[in-house]
This record gives sequence, structure tokens and C-alpha cells, in this order.
Amino acid sequence: MSQQLPLAVYYEHPEWFRPLFAELDRRSIQYLRIDAGCHMYDATATDRKYALFFNRMSASAYLRGNAQGIFFTRDYLAHLERIGMRVINGCKAFSLEISKAAQLALLHSLGLATPRSRIVNCAIQAVSAAQEIGFPVIVKPNIGGRGAGIVRFDSAPALERAAAVDEIDFGIDSTALVQELLPIRGGHITRVETLGGKFLYAIKVYTSGENFNLCPAEICRTEDGGSAANTMGLVGASKAGLKVEGYTPPQEIINAVEKIVGAAQIEAGSVEYLVDDRDGGIVYYDINALSNFVANAPQILGFDPHVRLVDYLEDEKEGA
Repeated sequence: MSQQLPLAVYYEHPEWFRPLFAELDRRSIQYLRIDAGCHMYDATATDRKYALFFNRMSASAYLRGNAQGIFFTRDYLAHLERIGMRVINGCKAFSLEISKAAQLALLHSLGLATPRSRIVNCAIQAVSAAQEIGFPVIVKPNIGGRGAGIVRFDSAPALERAAAVDEIDFGIDSTALVQELLPIRGGHITRVETLGGKFLYAIKVYTSGENFNLCPAEICRTEDGGSAANTMGLVGASKAGLKVEGYTPPQEIINAVEKIVGAAQIEAGSVEYLVDDRDGGIVYYDINALSNFVANAPQILGFDPHVRLVDYLEDEKEGA
């Protein structure tokens, strides 16, 4: 029966998934596009309408006027799982996607190094937290994406001034992270993409350290309506001043990343880490249940990850 039901792709951003849809169309795979920003469900229903449900909801939806979809999605995914539907990137994965605090807790539970951080819900505590950690720090919303709302502070007076005039972005759950700003060895972070819990590819993303939107996909932007310094616009990574190159991390890092996504129940997503220039230590700082593949992937990686993704979806649909 499940083989006669369609694949559902649940998404919010109007542009990010064009390559996925194009590959599904190319193979004539039956699927439905579901708008996460405007949806409904019956919490008492027990019938399964889809053979496979692929969650592509974004934590940055609030930047596009779709904040209503974020907590709705968490409850909806829980409902789908309760009735036994096969969900890729389900409730646990999405709950981590929308909580950087929860991501840090998971990384710590796995014995992995993370930036020193404090979780705060008011401006005065942000100042106290930064003084405990030591400057420079970054302050970022607990629910975020595309670098939105992240601000660097180099001194206590600067942070105190921002706190006094209510310039700290606590996001839609009124919670923020105050985090040490680490010196990055080599001028790049590394993003490791996974599929089905296994290593897919990795890239180095070079940054000046002034822009916190390190998304390397074809279409990425902070969309926060804030300062021009943090806004990339509808551009590819190269046009945004990001140099990207393919890379294969050491096996111990690949093993750690696979352990992270396994614990997070993320089947399609990425983990980001950096090398602390002070001591060469590996520091993990971000888990992405919604991760966009790198632009120009065939040239950078030697293959198209969307082909691998659709292969995976086909296999999972057959087994559902």
C-alpha cells in the first residue's frame, strides 16, 4: 500500500529546493510539495497519507515571515511519528535544528569540544556571561540560521551599550547564546555533510570573520532585514566573498560527525567545526538538520549530491 502513496517534501523556502525538485521530476518520481508556512493537520487522524515524509523546514523561516511554521512543525512531526509514518529528519532532529542550546548539550554529551558558551534570556545576563567567558564574544539567537542576528562584541562597554538600548537579538524564543569567538586556523571552517547517517562530503569555507553567514549553497541570504554587513543577498558563495573547496577530513572527525548525526537522528544534514588556532584543537559548534548542498557541486566535489539524495529517498520510500 505504501508504494502507491507519494513522497512528501515538506519545505518553507521557495528557492532552496529547486535542484531537489528538478531531480525528482527528471526521474518521474511521484511526490507532493507541502508548504510548511501554511498547512494544517488533524491531531486525531491515524491514516498515513504519504509513503515517506521528508522534512526540509528551516529554523530561519521567521526571517521570511513564516515564524508560525517553526513550532507548528515540531508538533506536526511528532504527530506523524506517533501514527507510524516514516519521517526523514523527524521531531528529534528538528528540535535540535531549532535550539542551538540543545545542540551544545548534545555535543558535550558526546565528549566533543565546543566553544565556551552561556545561554541567556535577558540583556543583563548577556553582559555577565560575556565577562565570565572573556572578550571577544559573539551573541546569537538560539533559533537562527544563515547567520541572522549574530553580532560580535570586543569589549564590555560595547556590549553594555547594546544591552542598554535593546539591540541584542534574542530571537523568537527570547533566548540567546553568548559564546567565545575563537581564532580560526587557516581562515576557514569545515562543513561536513551527511546522508543516511554517513559521510557524504566536506568543504572548507573560508571567511574574513566579519560575515557569519557561511552558507555555501547557490541561494543563501541572512534575510534578517538588518545591517548590510550581515546581508549577502541572493548570491552564490563565490559572489558573497566565500571561497569554498572540497576536502576530506581525517577519519576520526568523520567518525565523530557520524556519531553526532546518529545521536541527533539527522538523516540529511551537516555538522560544522573549526580548528582553534591557539592549540590546534577541533571545536564543533553547529549542527544542521537543514543543510543546503554546496553550489557548483560537480566542479567542487566531482559529483552531484542531489542525485545521491534522491537515490536515498527512493530507497527509503521502497522500504517504508
